[in-house]
Amino acid sequence: MIIIAGYTRTNAEKRDGAVEAFRGMVERARAYEGCLDFSISADAVDPERVNLFECWRDQTTLNAWRKVANGPRGKPREVAVSLYRTDKAEKPF
Repeated sequence: MIIIAGYTRTNAEKRDGAVEAFRGMVERARAYEGCLDFSISADAVDPERVNLFECWRDQTTLNAWRKVANGPRGKPREVAVSLYRTDKAEKPF
């Protein structure tokens, strides 16, 4: 399983528009074979922060998605996103 998680920062007045610009990409990703979860959302506390979360079945699926993703382009002021690999998932509670 591949998890990509983190955040970007943009100007507060542009954040909600940036999140909305990714709506179509989020919908396509969630319908894509091998996508377990995909979210790009406004942070509840920081008006400049956009949270990113992706969960993919495997590297092959992620690679295939990246070839067709075609998301909007922008230049965030800060990017703090990492890729994590795991071979299992557990219930948290």
